[in-house]
Amino acid sequence: MALEMRDHCERCETAALPHDGPARICSYECTFCEPCSEAMRHVCPNCGGELVARPRRAAAA
Repeated sequence: MALEMRDHCERCETAALPHDGPARICSYECTFCEPCSEAMRHVCPNCGGELVARPRRAAAA
């Protein structure tokens, strides 16, 4: 199963998160921009899990 690459922050909903850009996710793939993750001290408000750097997906060749 592939990682779902969401394109918006679940907290502020205004941040565009390109697939090759920085974002933070938990093990349930909740997705947040860097500033929101910092504000939440890298803890997911949905599950309480750790928010870690989302792997970047390279552009298709």
